[in-house]
Amino acid sequence: MKFKHAFYTLFLMLMLACGKSANYTPEFINEITGRYLFNANEEIEVYFENSELFLKWRGAEKIEPLYLGENTYFIKEMNKKIEFLKPEGSTTYTITEVPDEDTPEVKRVRYNKLPDSVQVPSTYLKNKEYDKALEGYLAIQKEDSTSVFIEEHVFNRAGYNKLNEKKYEDAIGLFKINVALYPESDNVYDSLADAYARNGDSLEAYQNYKKALQYNTGNKRAKRFVTAYDKK
Repeated sequence: MKFKHAFYTLFLMLMLACGKSANYTPEFINEITGRYLFNANEEIEVYFENSELFLKWRGAEKIEPLYLGENTYFIKEMNKKIEFLKPEGSTTYTITEVPDEDTPEVKRVRYNKLPDSVQVPSTYLKNKEYDKALEGYLAIQKEDSTSVFIEEHVFNRAGYNKLNEKKYEDAIGLFKINVALYPESDNVYDSLADAYARNGDSLEAYQNYKKALQYNTGNKRAKRFVTAYDKK
């Protein structure tokens, strides 16, 4: 019953919104244009084209919000109703979720605007700024060691994707992040050693395979490489 009511409310909201259009002032456009922190590793980017509002989020480059009136929108890609608000005492807009009518007691979620100088770790990663990305991921780990944004297998898979593309320096950058996040895992050293070996740096490969053996004496690939290297 509650689902039917929510669906009807949403349907009515969309019907009422049809035909509505927003008239944005240059001041408003300037103030809300920018990036908003969605979570520790993701952002929402707000921008305008020909005085029309669009969002970038999770790979979608041109999300068109449905205007409902009074700085309020429905974002179907997020399945959220949001509004641009200035919290009391603030001079900066936030993106604020509007609670469902069935759960008005739910606390409003706010996405704060990011200063131009601040990037989320995934942005640094995308820009191949691996040292800065690492700083961000270490900060996430400090706050929540079980965060989905720092899972070992995710970085490992991303690194091997780069290896398969023969982008060795990028692979090394990703594997180094994994080593810093999981310094007692033999697998992260094994992967970094593999990247160095493919890039022609046998000394770094040797050193990292030895590290892998410290944490797992049964690592066969590391044993083979270290044994062969020592015989040279």
